[in-house]
Amino acid sequence: MEVSMFLNTLTPKFYVALTGTSSLISGLILIFEWWYFRKYGTSFIEQVSVSHLRPLLGGVDSSSPSNSNTSNGEADSNRQSVSECKVWRNPLNLFRGAEYNRYTWVTGREPLTYYDMNLSAQDHQTFFTCDSDHLRPADAIMQKAWRERNPQARISAAHEALELEDCATAYILLAEEEATTIMEAERLFKQALKAGEGCYRRSQQLQHHGTQYEAQHRRDTNVLVYIKRRLAMCSRKLGRTREAVKMMRDLMKEFPLLSMFNIHENLLESLLELQNYADVQAVLAKYDDISLPKSATICYTAALLKARAVSDKFSPEAASRRGLSTAEMNAVEAIHRAVEFNPHVPKYLLEMKSLILPPEHILKRGDSEAIAYAFFHLQHWKRVEGALNLLHCTWEGTFRMIPYPLEKGHLFYPYPICTETADRELLPMFHEVSVYPKKELPFFILFTAGLCSFTAMLALLTHQFPELMGVFAKAFLSTLFAPLNFIMEKVESILPSSLWHQLTRI
Repeated sequence: MEVSMFLNTLTPKFYVALTGTSSLISGLILIFEWWYFRKYGTSFIEQVSVSHLRPLLGGVDSSSPSNSNTSNGEADSNRQSVSECKVWRNPLNLFRGAEYNRYTWVTGREPLTYYDMNLSAQDHQTFFTCDSDHLRPADAIMQKAWRERNPQARISAAHEALELEDCATAYILLAEEEATTIMEAERLFKQALKAGEGCYRRSQQLQHHGTQYEAQHRRDTNVLVYIKRRLAMCSRKLGRTREAVKMMRDLMKEFPLLSMFNIHENLLESLLELQNYADVQAVLAKYDDISLPKSATICYTAALLKARAVSDKFSPEAASRRGLSTAEMNAVEAIHRAVEFNPHVPKYLLEMKSLILPPEHILKRGDSEAIAYAFFHLQHWKRVEGALNLLHCTWEGTFRMIPYPLEKGHLFYPYPICTETADRELLPMFHEVSVYPKKELPFFILFTAGLCSFTAMLALLTHQFPELMGVFAKAFLSTLFAPLNFIMEKVESILPSSLWHQLTRI
């Protein structure tokens, strides 16, 4: 009876205010959920529920003995995931002054993230400094310069070091960051080479005199290899590709153990530019080995060579009628292998997604590696007649072989789940990070979208037809509370009136 009296006192304005407020709140929740999903790739409500509410409501106790085997398996999986998500130096990284900074001047956008540049600073400190730097004034200045965050302060420190003596690392910094053209960078690297070779010869003679001299020789070796590799890259960028190939081959022969620079990937790109496919195959035969780490360059170059043998005559209609030949089957399998290793590359090669400047560091099997590969190798795929057509017809077939890529792979380990987070740190904000496997919209985003739409529609109808919607609302609430009224009437008929009177007073 009291419920009915309360409902009769409600005016249409109350229903308009109620539905309008509900629509506003659910709309704000929807906007926040969508923003959080776009930024972090997960639902905020779902994350809070799993991380905080589930343990409070009596979640599964991971310390129980029955879960020990599962925990061990998850630990192994996590260790594999961490190793898969290691960030690597991009072998084909651009020059900051001559390329990255010019892009910023033209577009006003920063192509490098702070995280990426911080990793480069750590690399420079590892490669170009050692504990004995304080013994040489120029090296002591450069040791501080590599830690400096301000680019102008780094450049000023390099000039200060050069005033004391010919310092190879100072020339490197100026070539990388101050030079505005590749020719200017090459000139500075040649000066760095002259100074670096002198330091290398001196430290080579003293390397066995103690650990301090050994560390100094290791540093001078890294400096020399870096300079020669960058000089080869300058030659490649200036069109002297044969000269660049010779410099890379000589460098790999002189320092065969320094595989951390991945010079063979620079060599592969230069050989493809020369269309010297026999030498490309020879390099692949050495580095595309089961015991060596893979990369998009290795896998997709192998696929390109296989596709080159059949792509000019390939027709999907003819292949569907007669079946694939042995050579075509090998090419398709090579493409599937490459796509399984890095599924982001085909969209860039097929120009379904726009390219940006590659970062200075890449994550293998991630979007950053795909950008770095396609940025330099798209032209080589276009040069091979029919190669992109063959890729277009076959690359999506890979996903039928690996329906659950995060749990089990076909030729490689399961696809690591950490790539999206790392790529968001490596790639600039204006780039839409490619996500694999494609994530469905979380339930809570769909729920809040439906709730927002429903309440907005109710608010609109209540505003337009207040009397009619008031009748509907009262009828709905009366129906909703009918079971409760029925139960209350039964309780009143069963309990003594005096007891019921006391309960109502309480």
